[in-house]
Amino acid sequence: MLKHQLLHPKITEVLARAGHHAKILIADGNYPASSKKGPNAEVVSLALTPGVVNCTQVLRALLSAVPLDSVHTMGIPADDPYAQSGEPPVWEQYRAEIEAAGLSLELQPIQKWDFYEAVASADHVLTIQTADQSLWANVLLVMGCRTA
Repeated sequence: MLKHQLLHPKITEVLARAGHHAKILIADGNYPASSKKGPNAEVVSLALTPGVVNCTQVLRALLSAVPLDSVHTMGIPADDPYAQSGEPPVWEQYRAEIEAAGLSLELQPIQKWDFYEAVASADHVLTIQTADQSLWANVLLVMGCRTA
């Protein structure tokens, strides 16, 4: 019987095989998950209907299940119209989830095109495609290691 919040069998299987430095992408509904992924990555779609499931819900489940070294958001290019609006509201939700999990990790933005390159890494093991409609909601997690 699992004690954490993550119940999805395929996601649990991939995470159980993953180790330190493995990358997990929680992708919003606009992310091109079929083409922007690493060569070793599996894609699991949780997109049921627009907005269900969202990235924050997936982050909450993953935080209950795996240790993390870092959390990276997709940074907004300066020439993007959204860049003038400030931070996407979903980033504050991520901070709240990280704090609720008792972690002291900071969100570390990676500029959009560099983000795609980071995802293309051989260390990318899993993309969880959501139906999140929030803009700039993609988040790349880097697994840590289990400590005593």
